[in-house]
Amino acid sequence: MSRRSDQRRAAAFALYQHEVTDRALDDVLPKDASRFTRSLAHAADDYTDETDELIGRHARGWSLSRIAPLEKAVMRIALTEMLYPDVVPGENPIPPEGAIDEAVETAKTFCGAEAPGFVNGILNAALQDIRQTRNGHG
Repeated sequence: MSRRSDQRRAAAFALYQHEVTDRALDDVLPKDASRFTRSLAHAADDYTDETDELIGRHARGWSLSRIAPLEKAVMRIALTEMLYPDVVPGENPIPPEGAIDEAVETAKTFCGAEAPGFVNGILNAALQDIRQTRNGHG
């Protein structure tokens, strides 16, 4: 598993399995998971409250419990990198737009037909929110 996008996807799948099976995150991470994948999955798990708050705020008409677990996991990974760009020490952070693009691509491949637009809409709205907050306008 070498490409960063594959490593992000592995982190999202582990987060998803952790949520739906209630197994420990380390038990559902691939045995050959990179340090990046492990760090990102654990960070996303640690920051679930913050990322879920953003998802819930921007998922107009949807309660968090109605969003498919894999879609939530994909968005949690992207939002973790958007909120905490230095979450994996020693690694170059992905630009927020890149995190959104990767999340949308993962949703296109592994989620339902409506998921890519849903994920894109929530993450773009959340990015605007994050930028406003960081610029002191929120």
